[in-house]
Amino acid sequence: MRNMMLALLAFGTVTAAASSQASAAPTYPYCIQSQAFGTDCSYPSYQACQATASGRGVQCIVNPVIAFNPQPEPRRPGRRSYNY
Repeated sequence: MRNMMLALLAFGTVTAAASSQASAAPTYPYCIQSQAFGTDCSYPSYQACQATASGRGVQCIVNPVIAFNPQPEPRRPGRRSYNY
């Protein structure tokens, strides 16, 4: 029983560490897309993407993760409603 609990604890620790590292990766706004190589979203500006794409037969696109994942609107300060 003790070994099983230690194994579950170790598994949980490894899983938590892996998920926190994956979410720490930066999300850049521009991607290079090609049929041969897929999509590479590692460009912070459109100019950087265009400079890398020049002469390679690839195109620069807006990162679909950013384009189609709208951010929630910030909450406006104001009156609070209390439900009693």
